[in-house]
Amino acid sequence: MRLNTIPTSLGIYCLVNLLCSCLPLRGYSQDKDSTQTDMFKSITSISDKGLKMMNSRYQLLQKTIEKQTAKAIERMQKKELKLQNQMMSIDSNKSKKLFAETKAKYEKLKQELTNPSPLNSSFAQKVKSYVPGLDNLQTSLKYMEQKEFSIPDQKLQEIQNLSTRLTQLQAKLQVATQVQTYLQQRESFLKQKLNGLPVAKQIVGLNKEAYYYQQRMIQYKAMLNDKDKMKQQLISMVEAQPAFQKFWQKHSILASMFPLTSGDADLGSAVASKIGLQTRSLVNTMIQAQLGKSIGSSSSASGGNNSQNYLQQQVQQAKSALENFKAKLMKMGSNTGNSNEVIMPSFTPNTQKTKTFLKRIEYGFSVQSIPNTGYFPATTNLALLLGYKLSDKATVGIGGAYLFGWGTPFKNINFSNQGIGVRSYVDIKAKGSFWITAGLEYSYMESFTSIPGITEADLWQKSALVGFTKKYKVGRKTVNLQALYDLLYKQEIPRGEPLKFRVGYSF
Repeated sequence: MRLNTIPTSLGIYCLVNLLCSCLPLRGYSQDKDSTQTDMFKSITSISDKGLKMMNSRYQLLQKTIEKQTAKAIERMQKKELKLQNQMMSIDSNKSKKLFAETKAKYEKLKQELTNPSPLNSSFAQKVKSYVPGLDNLQTSLKYMEQKEFSIPDQKLQEIQNLSTRLTQLQAKLQVATQVQTYLQQRESFLKQKLNGLPVAKQIVGLNKEAYYYQQRMIQYKAMLNDKDKMKQQLISMVEAQPAFQKFWQKHSILASMFPLTSGDADLGSAVASKIGLQTRSLVNTMIQAQLGKSIGSSSSASGGNNSQNYLQQQVQQAKSALENFKAKLMKMGSNTGNSNEVIMPSFTPNTQKTKTFLKRIEYGFSVQSIPNTGYFPATTNLALLLGYKLSDKATVGIGGAYLFGWGTPFKNINFSNQGIGVRSYVDIKAKGSFWITAGLEYSYMESFTSIPGITEADLWQKSALVGFTKKYKVGRKTVNLQALYDLLYKQEIPRGEPLKFRVGYSF
């Protein structure tokens, strides 16, 4: 059967299985007293320092989300105000109608960000702001806080502090999701209403704000789902406990979206029935009926293996198709899947803009060998470079160079300090893997024995370089092959070489 002819019920079956896969359900038969003893030993083995570090990490992330959300609201409001003023000169009545409640809505978002409400919103809102990694850790901490484990006061206090921090973070995430949805809807609404009017530049500005904020939220949620060693240790120690299954079904955020009753024996069936879907057993019956009597009869003779194997194959195909579709959406600007809104950029996105300062830094080195001359022995110019990515197509940077001499290679090798230098550079992408490179350099071209001995300003030479850089990837490194022309080589004393060829790596 081809993938596009898979029954709808099979897609529902995949959805139920994917939802259930989020839950840490395990079945163990273990004595209660020994369980409590094991839990006590496991929890007390966690260092207070580790818990404090996690608290600080999530506090920083919470502040970052709050800061970026506040900036997004402020920038979007200013752009709307500018658009409103521009529309007043075109159509004042339409402007008043479109922007009548704009200020009030943005003020409400600001208040929500300052004083977020608890996580008691609608099902749809919970789905949009749901982060599995955060829910896992938060529910695990709540489980540890139970009195029956008799955790030492200091350890319990650190666990409670971390749990409170995650609750606050979850509230900020909920507001951030509301802001993200509003920005997307507002941008789409204004784009539709103002189509054809001479305000295209302002609409693109709104699109940029909504798009970049969405991309930042993708990164923040990915950080909450990462495989942090300490977090995995906390989750794994309670996940293996039999009592944790029932605790999860009552206290997790996912459980609040799919509340269970005492009669719900199978969680997968319960989740399906709560949202009006077919249960797993019903889906199996429907699939077997659609497969025909031949497979049904053979499966009866072999214990149902044929139908089960066929079902597993189709589920794998469906999952593969879903993953491919998700990857395509991510390339087009989709979020992590917690929301149905996809902000399509009406401009060429700069992927560096949503990264933190440190992640936009690149470092590397370059090497240039110079044969011996009448003035200098054979030398090698080694430079350490530090660059900042302004965009995907532009990088600026600085560096320091050290010139050491080899003497006369193969005859009279003699290491010496032949000079030092400072550099600045700009790389602008030209086409493909070729970049235009330009920069200024100051070099002290005199042998020295110590840094304090470098005092003569006249011995510093200036170079103005321009040329091309060929960049290509080798693993995680980027190899740089440079050909540069020195515009000031005639002014150097002694006169330098007009062409400089360098090889380097950047990381």
